[in-house]
Amino acid sequence: MLAELDRRRGRGPGAIRFASLAPSNISPEAQPPLEDARALGKEPFGLSTFRLRDGMLWRKWQGVEADIADEQVILDRCRADFENCPSHAAQFLRLINAVKSKSGRARLDEANRAVNTAIRYVSDFAQHGEADRWSAPLATFATAKGDCEDYAIAKYVALREAGFSRGELRLVLVRDRVVPRDHAVLAAHLDDRWLILDNLRTELIEDSDTSTFTPLFAINHHGVQLFAVPYSSRMPSGR
Repeated sequence: MLAELDRRRGRGPGAIRFASLAPSNISPEAQPPLEDARALGKEPFGLSTFRLRDGMLWRKWQGVEADIADEQVILDRCRADFENCPSHAAQFLRLINAVKSKSGRARLDEANRAVNTAIRYVSDFAQHGEADRWSAPLATFATAKGDCEDYAIAKYVALREAGFSRGELRLVLVRDRVVPRDHAVLAAHLDDRWLILDNLRTELIEDSDTSTFTPLFAINHHGVQLFAVPYSSRMPSGR
């Protein structure tokens, strides 16, 4: 799908992208059936989405969710017996408690700042020898290294553990048109607006202020949703 859209927009084969952003079972010419295009309310960037039921990205997220569930057992054990908690899990629990001690926007600020400080950016190639690996928070905190998806996933779990509604959180994959590169951030819904938590920024930013981002996918406990509007509305007429 993305390769076809790049061709229509005149982008070359060297465009940087996530290795997992091209679900193998979706035709670039296919439109989602109306019964599958579910309204999810106001999504980040004021756009509509439709659900993806399969593909590499969906399977990757399923794997991360399984890892998060496995790590939940460790966190629960640490809460019951903190003295015997592994150091990286204890660090993440302290971060969660610091986030939980805040409220409103300050809670989001704390999650963004604390995770950005705890993790050093390292590419998946440098750390794992592969193009695109997504890690659950304790695996990331065990090495204190990760890339943009790992930052966003750690913030997603930290905010969930701190009591933030998971329905108000989205792991968002975007294309930054300025660099250009593909990037992952966390979007959190608060006071009728979406705020962006980015490993490249110490401060929060509203989605309406991120004019260089083209949103691609939104991910949470419901699965993977494709942002439909950027593609359907920006296609050249007559195509």
